[in-house]
Amino acid sequence: MIERIIIIDNVDPVSFYGINNCNMQLIRNLFPKLRMAARGQIIKVIGDPEETANFEKKIKELEAYCAQYNKLTEDVILDIVKGTGAKEVKTDNVIIFGINGKPISARSVNQQLLVNSVTDNDLTFALGPAGTGKTYVAIALAVRALKNREVRKIILSRPAVEAGEKLGFLPGDMKDKIDPYLQPLYDALEDMIPAAKLKEYLETNVIQIAPLAFMRGRTLNDAMIVLDEAQNTTTHQIKMFLTRLGMNAKMIITGDITQIDLPRTVSSGLVQALKVLKGVPGIGMVEFGKKDIVRHQLVQRIVEAYQKWDDLRKENEAGERHHNGNQ
Repeated sequence: MIERIIIIDNVDPVSFYGINNCNMQLIRNLFPKLRMAARGQIIKVIGDPEETANFEKKIKELEAYCAQYNKLTEDVILDIVKGTGAKEVKTDNVIIFGINGKPISARSVNQQLLVNSVTDNDLTFALGPAGTGKTYVAIALAVRALKNREVRKIILSRPAVEAGEKLGFLPGDMKDKIDPYLQPLYDALEDMIPAAKLKEYLETNVIQIAPLAFMRGRTLNDAMIVLDEAQNTTTHQIKMFLTRLGMNAKMIITGDITQIDLPRTVSSGLVQALKVLKGVPGIGMVEFGKKDIVRHQLVQRIVEAYQKWDDLRKENEAGERHHNGNQ
């Protein structure tokens, strides 16, 4: 009789053990000759050397499956333990499998172009209106790179620019004031990473979510870096951010140049960067349009209505200038 200690550190224990430890109970029933105890990331098993070696092999196979698909079902456990192998899951265009095994994939041609561009380039600009999924896909790609051990950390950032309200009037300390600006990034991560694992990543700085000002002076190596809402950066801020790119790192910049919240006297760094960096090798650019909107169908109509309103306003302003010039 020997004791083996098996560490499962690539998955969320709740996903692995199942609700009320139902998965672990099934595994116990499938290995009746072994005595085992599971707590957190550690499984202790006592029994015959050959039996315990086979048990460890099967646990590692189950862990690999759970890490890839973010779920572990009774059928999968039975298939893997009995040696028939888990049935293949269709992975066409799937970027990662989110919470409860939900496939997260490119849902439009331009979303797939973004996936391809990030694969081919170290810096990619993703431009387009709200609801096109550019930020969501960017974060999914970052999570995939982390899960595949292509990078050691994810860094997500946004400029803390007010869209109609002032930071100083919000309650709480600086973190409390800034977190509402970063909430969309947390929301996306919560769709993709189990809660316990996400908490661990945030506490150990494997995933860092911070306002743009916190990037100054850093060199970001072995990382997947996403800058969201880049249209609200100043020219100095975006240059500072772009020059943080370190070795074995990739950067995705998302923004919508039709929704700039900066004061009228301040130039958008994103608009300038697109002009300055046009044609530079190693930089990809994907432009999303109204047809790429994947939110509620009303969002597309709202975007189109505002576009018509803006076009009409510009026509009226141009007509007034022309009229005044002729007087």
